[in-house]
Amino acid sequence: MLPIDAAAHSSRWRRRHPADKAVLGFGLTALALCLPPWPGAALVALTALAVLLGPAGVPGRRLWRACRVPLGFCVTGAATLLFQVAGPEGFLSLADDGPARAGEVLLRTSAASLGVLLFAFTTPMSDLLPRLVRAGVPAPVVDVALVTYRMSFLLLDSVRRVREAQAARLGHTTRAAAWRSLASLGATAFVRAFGRAARLQDGLAGRGYDGALRVLVPEAGVSARFTCGSVALLGSVTALTFVLEGPLT
Repeated sequence: MLPIDAAAHSSRWRRRHPADKAVLGFGLTALALCLPPWPGAALVALTALAVLLGPAGVPGRRLWRACRVPLGFCVTGAATLLFQVAGPEGFLSLADDGPARAGEVLLRTSAASLGVLLFAFTTPMSDLLPRLVRAGVPAPVVDVALVTYRMSFLLLDSVRRVREAQAARLGHTTRAAAWRSLASLGATAFVRAFGRAARLQDGLAGRGYDGALRVLVPEAGVSARFTCGSVALLGSVTALTFVLEGPLT
């Protein structure tokens, strides 16, 4: 199981309805994209961090491990705005408004990523996907997503086991051996993926699969109190942004 999935299954908000957490997480993401980057996106990022580390109970180290990859993309995308190509000062030079634009993009993207991570760290996919059928998503689409989600963990487990076996047999001692082991790992993972898919299809056929995967979903009702609190928090961030926008700018 991936760290973010393990955190979602052990979250304090695991038993809450996904709609409650979607209002808060995706609401913060929408504010990060719609409000002015300063101070709006900065306030959204601070709010998301406070909720993640506080009420949601996400460990800081686990949050950093999940956040550093999207944060790397945010930094890379913002860094390109620092330069201009074929300008009056040469083929490659610093853009006049590059630092300001790069800072705005970095604030928006990092704040939006934290909003999405807030939802991901508190909502397991096994709780979310079956409820999408009730929301109007076609059942075959949800079934494909469920199977893909399950198969991805099986594939990652197979890759881990093969790598451990190769390391035990000194398959990574030299560069040439490492490349041979990597090629063998890819081939083995490909064959095992098709084998597992075939066994899964046979198992579903033997159980009378009729085009719909029926799974048990934990009962949870939408909390009006939690939703109203989330809306109030979003409104407070929006109001504070417009109050601070004038003095700070």
